[in-house]
Amino acid sequence: MIQTLALLFMSSLAMLAVPAAVAPSQLAGTRIPGGCDVPVSQRTAETGCYLVATTPLGTLPSTPLYWHLYRYPSRAGAEAAKGTNSTVADSLGRIWLYTIAGKDWRPPAGERVAVLGPLPVSPHKQYTARYMEAVFAPGMQTSVHRHSGAEAWYVLAGAQCLETPDRIIVAKAGEGAVVPEGPPMALSGIGGDIRRSVLLVIHDSSQAWMTMSSDWTPQGRCPQ
Repeated sequence: MIQTLALLFMSSLAMLAVPAAVAPSQLAGTRIPGGCDVPVSQRTAETGCYLVATTPLGTLPSTPLYWHLYRYPSRAGAEAAKGTNSTVADSLGRIWLYTIAGKDWRPPAGERVAVLGPLPVSPHKQYTARYMEAVFAPGMQTSVHRHSGAEAWYVLAGAQCLETPDRIIVAKAGEGAVVPEGPPMALSGIGGDIRRSVLLVIHDSSQAWMTMSSDWTPQGRCPQ
């Protein structure tokens, strides 16, 4: 009997353990669909985080840079408007043109949705733009993680809250947010509505775009 109870106890611990290499989208021991690594074309559930595109940017200028988000009725229209460091993306039922450029950059056509930044970058590094989309039910939360570059979001519906050791950042539908490279963070869907957002991690190409972090625990400062 004692041996059986011991085996059950060890099995329970194994179920609660989080592997070191797990994706940042791990909540209560259940992986959020997609894990921000699965291509959006392989989406298997409404909720989750999926990879839309990656674009090598190389060395970037030292002048302030921004993420420009424009929307188009067709992919052909978006392709025709591309500039340097532009990416055409099909995400959350819309055709987007994403561009990393100075604040005053404009494409020849398209519906301007948002300009987010500045994006903190170093002129001595090579960068990659990693574009994703996320759909979170209220209360879904990522595990604590870090990025090797700045992260930015634009929220299309619902609301989100990012908690770091120094602050919280709340963004609602129609709003964006930027967090610099470095701090550990956890992001959650808040409020009563499904959160839908598009996101960018502009990361050092020589490093993993994301690493797990165990040196900080969220304090629960985000609103519910």
